[in-house]
Amino acid sequence: MSLLRDRNFLFLFVGQGISRFGDGLYTAATAWLAWSLTADPTAVAVVSVSAFAPAFVATFVVASYADRRDRRKLMIATDLARVAVVAVALVLLSLNVLNLPLLVATTALLALIGAPFAPARNAIVPQIVPDDRLQQANGLLQVAFRAAFFVGPLMLAPLLAFGSLQSVLVVNGLTFLSSAVAVAAIRVTRPAPTSGQTGLWSDLGAGLRAVQAAPDVLVVIVTFVLALALTNGFLTVGLVVVVGQGGQYGLMLGITGVAEVVGALLLAGLRIRRLALAAVLAWALLGIFRAPLGTVTSHAVAAALLTATGLASALTDIPLIALVQQRIPSQHLAKALGLWEAGVAGALAISPFVASTAITLAGVENAFLLSGAAVVVLAATATLTLAYLGAWQPGQQPFASGRCPSSSSSILVPTAGKGWTRRRANGRGGVMRRGGRRRPGR
Repeated sequence: MSLLRDRNFLFLFVGQGISRFGDGLYTAATAWLAWSLTADPTAVAVVSVSAFAPAFVATFVVASYADRRDRRKLMIATDLARVAVVAVALVLLSLNVLNLPLLVATTALLALIGAPFAPARNAIVPQIVPDDRLQQANGLLQVAFRAAFFVGPLMLAPLLAFGSLQSVLVVNGLTFLSSAVAVAAIRVTRPAPTSGQTGLWSDLGAGLRAVQAAPDVLVVIVTFVLALALTNGFLTVGLVVVVGQGGQYGLMLGITGVAEVVGALLLAGLRIRRLALAAVLAWALLGIFRAPLGTVTSHAVAAALLTATGLASALTDIPLIALVQQRIPSQHLAKALGLWEAGVAGALAISPFVASTAITLAGVENAFLLSGAAVVVLAATATLTLAYLGAWQPGQQPFASGRCPSSSSSILVPTAGKGWTRRRANGRGGVMRRGGRRRPGR
C-alpha cells in the first residue's frame, strides 16, 4: 500500500472516501424523507430515479469540460456547488416547506451538478499515479468508495435518533466541503493543452472516435452497462422477494457490501495483465453465483452466494477503469469515463424495472436463473469478441496513444481532420511525422 504514502494520492483517497460516505448517507436520507413526506413507495422510486436520470443525460457531455479544463479546479467547483445546493435544501427543510416536488428537483439538481465529478476524478488519477500503479490505485479508491458508501446509510439511524434530518444534511454538506479541501491540497501538473480551441461538439466527436479506436475499451464498457442492467435490480427487488424479512434483507445487503470491499482490497494487491478479459469474465462469475439465488431456502447459502457475487463485482469495474486510463489519450480520458458513467446511470435507472418485470412474468426462481444465464452468455460473447479483435493479449499497446515500446510498433493517431490513421512509432514514446519531426508521446 505504498501509494498511500504518496501525498497527492492520499489526499484523493481520503477526500473521496469522505465524499462517498456523504453520498451513501444522502441516498438513504432522501429515500427516507420521500417516504416520510408521502408514505408512498412510488414517491421513493421517483426520488431514486431523479438521482440517476440527470447523470445519464448529462455525464458524457459535461465530461468534455473535464478534458478541456483544469480537472482539479472543476472538481473543487463541483463540490462547492453541491454544498450550496445542500444548504438550500437544509433551509427549505428547516422552514418546513420542503415537499416532494422540491425534493425531486433538489436531488436532480445535485445529480446534474455532480455529473462531471466522477469522470474528472478518475481521469486525474493517471496524472498523479504511474501507469504501472493504476490498477492498485483504482483498487484502493474502490475500497474507500465501497466502504464509505456502505457505512453512510448505517449512520442514518443514529443521526436521526440523536439529531434530525437537518443534522443529516449538515453532515452531508460537510463531506462535500471536506472533499473540496482535500482536492485543493492535491498538486498536479495539468496536461499540455492541445493546439487550437476545440468546441464542445467537436470535442465530443473526437472523444467518441478515441473510444472507437480502442475497441477493447468499447466492448468492456458495453458489456458492463448491459450486465449491470440485467443484474443490479435483482440485488434490491429480487433479494427482497427471496429473503422476505426486512432485518435479513439488510443483513444480506451488508454481507454483499463487505464482500465488495474485501474484493477491491484484494485486487489492489494483485497485478492483472489482461484487464479487458478479466473485466468481462468477472460478469460470467457473477452470473454463475447469482443464478441459483432465487432457489435457496437457507440464509447461510444465500450469504455465501452473495459473498461470491460481491467479490466478483469488485473485479468488474477496477480493471475497466484501469483499462480506460491506459488506453485512451489524456485529452479524451474524462469523456471515455463519462460515457461509462452515463451508461451506468442509465442501467441503474432501468434495472429495478427489468428485475420486477422478470419476477412478475417468470417467478422469482426462474427470473434469477434467466438473469444469471443472460449475463454468462453476454460475458462469453464479449470474450469471443475480444479474442476476435486480439485485444485481450497481454502487453498490447494503446490504440490511440502516442506511447509504444519498440521502434517497430505502429499505432493509431488522430489526423488533422476527422478519424484516425496508423503511423510508425519512433521507439521513444513519440510518433515520427514526415520530414523527421517528432510528435511527443503522452
